[in-house]
Amino acid sequence: MTQEKISWSGRSFDYLEDELQEIVGVAKTADPLTKGKYLKQFEADFAAYLGVANCFGLTSAASALELSAILSGIKAGEEVIIPSHTYCASAIPFGRRKAIIKWADIDPKSLTISVESIKKLISSKTKVIVVVHLYGRPCDMDEIVTISKEHSIILIEDCAQALGAEYKGKKVGTFGHLADFSFHAQKNLTTLGEGGILVVNDSELAKKVPGLRHNGHAPFAADRKEYWKPAMSNVDLDIEGEWPYNFPLTEVQAALGSKLLKRVDKLNAGREKRWKQFVESFESFPELQFQDNPSYVKHGYHLIPAKYDGKKYGKTNSDLIQKMYSEFGIKCIVQYYPLNRYPLFQKNGFGEANCPNTDDFFDNMISFPFHLWMSDADFSYMIDSLKKTLKDLRG
Repeated sequence: MTQEKISWSGRSFDYLEDELQEIVGVAKTADPLTKGKYLKQFEADFAAYLGVANCFGLTSAASALELSAILSGIKAGEEVIIPSHTYCASAIPFGRRKAIIKWADIDPKSLTISVESIKKLISSKTKVIVVVHLYGRPCDMDEIVTISKEHSIILIEDCAQALGAEYKGKKVGTFGHLADFSFHAQKNLTTLGEGGILVVNDSELAKKVPGLRHNGHAPFAADRKEYWKPAMSNVDLDIEGEWPYNFPLTEVQAALGSKLLKRVDKLNAGREKRWKQFVESFESFPELQFQDNPSYVKHGYHLIPAKYDGKKYGKTNSDLIQKMYSEFGIKCIVQYYPLNRYPLFQKNGFGEANCPNTDDFFDNMISFPFHLWMSDADFSYMIDSLKKTLKDLRG
């Protein structure tokens, strides 16, 4: 077997020297090292980048989704519509709250949640719709926003893979009542491996977040005579019946986030250039079908997924992946396992789904290594190797 040459990387891009110096400087001098001025600055910078009022730095997008589920007010027995084709963190917080999960299908071209599927799933019990801008491609938001308003449904945007993406000139994360961003190691912006932002597009709901994300901490009455009595801070409920969590982003991560925001659009431009180069290289191979990229969206270019239709040649995506790895040392993968197929959801009663487009795509999909620090030579090698593989599979 050929030695592995291009692996699936857990690191999206390389930090610049001034970013590394920022990390060291803040680590040496910040006091406190959490919940301080750098976090406030990053939240302000991120809010300015999106053009929103309320952003909260958190430990991950998963924790942002956890708080989103709480802030949505969804209760046991109420329904949430979520695409089956997404990462499990999009759905787990709602299962934890004993909500009824209704799995939506994807559109076969955009690979994001299908508007028609949403319409079929809405009932009098529907409380929340979660849309996922998967792989960096914005969902078709016009109709989804209309549906949300007409039925008084809370709309949550999972923007974990779509920082900088836009729909008709408006950034994702600004359409819903709540939105979540990820700074995981593989994302377009990463704060030392983990991190997230919660966007709250409701000023009253935003007041609930500081305590919810930090153990219910709240100030005592402002007129107390001695600052040390009765203690450093109070602990209370922000929402009746909802116990708080501890999810704050650290000062070092926040400082790095502010620094990276200044070049995230440049990083995305680099991703766009390579994404388009890759996709355009396979225009003569119709058996490889890529996610659409219409002019009215600004893609985030987070990953390069494709559907391989090798029926004509008696081949499957496994044949393609195996050949790429064994002959060329390129590690491609399949993702995201339809959530209704996981034991976690099956054991909790959510194993049924009518998602034919999701099943068809997943059962034939392939995702290619796509990290910015991959050399130009390796990127060209991957393109050339895939062309050879596709030709060989044709027989």
